[in-house]
Amino acid sequence: MRTFKVVVEKHPDGYTAYPLGIRGGVVGQGASYEEALADVTSAIQFHLETFGVGEIEDDPEVLDAFLAEAAVP
Repeated sequence: MRTFKVVVEKHPDGYTAYPLGIRGGVVGQGASYEEALADVTSAIQFHLETFGVGEIEDDPEVLDAFLAEAAVP
């Protein structure tokens, strides 16, 4: 079993979730946090079964993720 860090965003119309450390577009969504997390978990499993574990990035494991803002003129 492999564990992935997942970013979950809350939007006015629901939640979106995506994993860190996987090549390609893997996204889940749902009306609640739990639904989005379950959907992205299923999407990760499908992605790895379809494209193989070679899709996991070779970079070191993501230890943590941070939310920051960047001001662009």
